[in-house]
Formats: sequence, C-alpha cells, structure tokens
Amino acid sequence: MLRCAGRLASLLLAALLSASSLILVAESHEDQGFHGAAGSRILLQDPHQHTHDVHCSRERSRAAWEAIDEYLMPFVEKEKYELPSKCRLRPDNDMFREQEQHKIHFDINDWRCGFCKKAFRAEKFLDQHFENRHKNLLDNSEGRCMADLCGALHCDLMMEFKKPKSKCNAAAALRNRHLCESLADSCFPINQGLAASRLHEFFLRQFCDAHTCNRGAKPFPKGGRKQTNRFYLALCVLTLILLPLFYLIVFLHQREMKKGVQDLRRFSKIGQKKKPS
Repeated sequence: MLRCAGRLASLLLAALLSASSLILVAESHEDQGFHGAAGSRILLQDPHQHTHDVHCSRERSRAAWEAIDEYLMPFVEKEKYELPSKCRLRPDNDMFREQEQHKIHFDINDWRCGFCKKAFRAEKFLDQHFENRHKNLLDNSEGRCMADLCGALHCDLMMEFKKPKSKCNAAAALRNRHLCESLADSCFPINQGLAASRLHEFFLRQFCDAHTCNRGAKPFPKGGRKQTNRFYLALCVLTLILLPLFYLIVFLHQREMKKGVQDLRRFSKIGQKKKPS
C-alpha cells in the first residue's frame, strides 16, 4: 500500500510539474506574440508619422524663381533695397530653395547631391532623389510655394512653353494682374521711400502690364540679367577679335612705311652715283 501511494504521489507530482511547465511555455509564447504584434504595428505606423504631402510643383517653383532672379533682382540690388519679410518674392520663402542650392552641376550628364554626394545623369533624377531621400528638409508651410505666384510671374514663358492658339482668357488675365499688383503692393510699398516707390512702378511695368489680352503688351520690357550678360559677352568677344586685327594692320602699315623709306634711300644713293664727277 505504501509503495502504491508513493508511486501515485510521484506520478501526481510529475503531472503537476509538466502541467506548470506547459502553462509557462504557453504564457511565454503569448507574451512573445503580443510584443511581436505590437512591434509590427509600430513599424507599420512609423513611416506615416512624419509624412507630409507636398502639393507644390518643383518645376514651376524653379521657373518662378528664375523670373525673379533674372528680371527683378538686378534692379532691386541696384536700388540697394531689402525686400520686406512679408514679401513672397524673398528667396527664403521658397520651400525648395535649400535643396536647389545643394545641386552640384559638373557636366551636362553629371549632377550631384550636395547632401550625400550621389551622382545622377540628369537634373530630373536629382529632383526625384530629393523627393525620396531629403524630403524632411522641406518647410511645407503656408505661403512658401513659389509655384502659386506663376500666374503673376509669367512662368510659362520662362519654361519656354509655346503660346496657346486659343483666344486670350480675359478673366484669367485679370486674376493674374490682381495677383501681380498685390505682390507690388506688399513687396514695394510706395510709402516706404523713393527706392520702394521706383521699384513699385518698375514691377508694374515689368510684370503686371503684360497681363492683358492686348497683343502689344509683352512681359519684361525692361530687360534683365541675361540680356546684360550677353551684351558684355558679345562686346568682349568683339574686342578680342578686333584688337589683334588692329595690331596686325598697324604692324603691316609700319613695315610698309619702313620698306618705302629704305627704297627711297636706295634710289637716292643710286642717283647720286650716276652724277658726273
């Protein structure tokens, strides 16, 4: 009897130990499953925590800034005028400005990222790289999309789009003119001195007057930075061509003069020898 009771007790103890071990294993698996599930939820949520959709055309923003830099800033610099902080034409109001300044252009097929030094065959691939890898550098706050100003700044002309064959849209021209005049008022308040007043009038003539269905009105009638550079470049090339030609003509003329003098001297000596003694 005692032996049977001992055997039963040992069997019961083994059963209890095996049951408790099974319970612990099951709990550990549940805990691991819970942590794994929680981790997977965090990983799925992380990529969306800092995602900000950018509804702003990089290409048109670049065209807007090119219009400002080429046809406005030379005259602003000449007046030594500082654009007010509320002016949307300021360079620091362009959300893509930092990325654009970190473009390194070595050759026609060699573009580099200034942040990570990766190389690309074309600028459009570098733009895609900025969008995918350095999107966190964009300050996508209100009022920083330069493309919103394209209607006033003639971006289509800067992007060399062909003129549409359809008739002029008077309502769109009027909207663009109002936007253009509002930029003139905010960037060059006429009550801020003579420089601001002159630039206000200049901006209206340079950008705003062309927003009309009158075919005679053209944008940028005052010219810009590129025209000035081309003029000086043409002048320098012409000078480099004409200056050696001028010296060549002077050299040939002097040589001919010396040759003529020598011939006269020789002829005079010959004439003196022929005289009777």
